[in-house]
Amino acid sequence: MSTITPRDLERSGLPRETPVTTPRTSDSQEIENQFLALMVAQIQNQDPTKPVDTSEFIQQFAAMSQVKSLENMSKLTQSNLILLDNLQTLTAASLVGQHVKVAVDSIQVEGEVIQGSVELEHAANDVVITLTDSNGQTVEVKLGAGEAGQLDFTLDPEALGLAPGEYQIEVKTGAGETPPVEITGLVTGVRVTPDGTLLEVKGAGRVPLHKITEFSQGSMGALFQPSAAAFIPSSATGLPA
Repeated sequence: MSTITPRDLERSGLPRETPVTTPRTSDSQEIENQFLALMVAQIQNQDPTKPVDTSEFIQQFAAMSQVKSLENMSKLTQSNLILLDNLQTLTAASLVGQHVKVAVDSIQVEGEVIQGSVELEHAANDVVITLTDSNGQTVEVKLGAGEAGQLDFTLDPEALGLAPGEYQIEVKTGAGETPPVEITGLVTGVRVTPDGTLLEVKGAGRVPLHKITEFSQGSMGALFQPSAAAFIPSSATGLPA
């Protein structure tokens, strides 16, 4: 393939530099314009006795088209992500003032009663909640026996002698099952961070939107409907009352 010089571009009638419009085109568009300018110049100045293989031009132009398509797909994907993020924020904002259930591995004790539930795969004779504070001290709350399915409970910080703060929460059964814990709480606010949208939920603290397992537009009583008697523990071991 012959070498293109500025003089060749002059004779071809093409500008020495790729025209730049306002607003400035994207990098891929600029490269495409340069490629087309060079291709035209090469065709006009090729050696008639050794013409350039047209299939080579076709391959180069196809590659350029793929680059352009990939750039368009990238822009479309970015726009969709921004749209989804905005929709997520609007959804989270609409939850303020409502009660939700969220999956948690820790709770925020602020003096108010905390309601929650666990889902037992099998019936158990001994279900125990273990609360661990920041100093490593633990409080065990015995819920007793539970049938397979949802087992609801209520934690009263005053009765348990729990000081305000964050506690890790874990549920174990006598059979060794460790079911996930869900807390029912009021959404009091929404915080938008670089890592995503966080909900301020009473009793659960800040939780991401995907941790919500149940929504409700009614009161807490409408959402929290125990299948058995709610447990306000009469005995606990660990922290002094």
